[in-house]
Amino acid sequence: MCIRDRVSTQSTWGHLFEVNILMEKASSLKRSYENLAYLEGFGNHFATEAKKGALPVGQNSPQKCPYDLYAEQVSGTAFTVPRVSNQRTWLYRIQPAVKHLPFSKSAEATYRYVKNDYMKKDGLNITPNQTRWHAFPFPPKEQPTNFVEGLVSVCGAGDPTIRTGISIYIYACNTSMNNTAFCSADGDFLIVPQTGTLYIVTEMGKMTVAPKEIAVIQRGIRFSVEITEDSRGWVAEVFKGHLRLPDLGPIGANGLANPRDFETPAAYFEEDSTEWKVIHKYQGEMFECTQDHSPFDVVAWHGNYAPYRYSLDRFCPMNAVRYDHPDPSIFTVLTCPSDEPGVAVLDFVIFPPRWMVAENTFRPPYYHRNCMSEYMGNIAGSYDGKGKGFEPGKSSLHSYMTPHGPSAVVFEKASTVELQPERYSNDDLSFMFETSFMLRGTTWALDDQHVDKDYYHCWSKLRPLFKNNE
Repeated sequence: MCIRDRVSTQSTWGHLFEVNILMEKASSLKRSYENLAYLEGFGNHFATEAKKGALPVGQNSPQKCPYDLYAEQVSGTAFTVPRVSNQRTWLYRIQPAVKHLPFSKSAEATYRYVKNDYMKKDGLNITPNQTRWHAFPFPPKEQPTNFVEGLVSVCGAGDPTIRTGISIYIYACNTSMNNTAFCSADGDFLIVPQTGTLYIVTEMGKMTVAPKEIAVIQRGIRFSVEITEDSRGWVAEVFKGHLRLPDLGPIGANGLANPRDFETPAAYFEEDSTEWKVIHKYQGEMFECTQDHSPFDVVAWHGNYAPYRYSLDRFCPMNAVRYDHPDPSIFTVLTCPSDEPGVAVLDFVIFPPRWMVAENTFRPPYYHRNCMSEYMGNIAGSYDGKGKGFEPGKSSLHSYMTPHGPSAVVFEKASTVELQPERYSNDDLSFMFETSFMLRGTTWALDDQHVDKDYYHCWSKLRPLFKNNE
């Protein structure tokens, strides 16, 4: 929600103090994020211009572009990929992205917690144990840390050099990126804020992403993040393919995440001739260069390869209306398919507010062993499978074929409660990154100070209930 939207919802004197705080925070931003325009739809071919007449008519690369702009194409797929899957965008910009000084290796200490080479065991800790993390801390105020500097690899699989696998990060930051931009040549970023709104400027335009919203920024697209408060959340990066909407099958044409609810930024440009730094993640390593102009100078663009955001409040859940607990795949928002039909590189699944009405049914998630790895995070409220112990900001990993399921307390309550229709609170929202890869955790993330060593105790009070004499 942009600042203007928040202010317009205030109607009483009791909220004026909050309004003043919001406006004060907005004034700390480098850019204005009021009244942002978005293009609606998923995977559409958009055409947008911030200056009328900036888009060429009838062709992509004329001899001379309108307003003497440069034409530049960004390809998210190979040229010869079938048209139904082909993704690319034409940018019309003040200066081409190629105008920069040579890249050099970034200081290793700055990004020492970013790891993408999961094929080697160095810096990794392999364990099949059920793992739960405390909420990762914010950086101290005396240590200014922006979004990219606050990225920490938690677990992953594969290697971007062979375009196979994923990486899961947390981010925790306390300052804006200012005159620094970032892009990953290794994969698409799926960003899930938990605390603090992200004000993101990309080459295609500006967007805000608050908790209970997500953003996807594809491979190679440059962006910069501003914040007005300590901010924290999760990122999943896929090294191959792109996220798309899941097929609905017998559900029909509507439901789950509806295409019209996805929003892509409209064109925006800035004329800024100050020095900029561009951080470029390539083969899991950080490189940087400087240039004498803003990377966000795209006056117009058209195409279907562009970042987008989505409000999880708009997800239309499906559920059992008679008996049994459906598989969690019914709550899939986005998926990145693998080469094997029905098997995902990454499924992004949420557990949203919903009605539970199944009769004679154990309603929480069932006990399970899975040929997928399940990384969960709690954005807000509580999660029905665990109750206490999985507060907002916490996360967990249940690895390939490792048993998991509801705690003993949840099992006891759900097995004996009188079943009535129950509405799960609007305050509750958890998510899951589910992948067919076996994930390896980083040594840093699995350090004792971050891991809840007592997690296994939530099942220790389960006892035999079998009545053999009946």
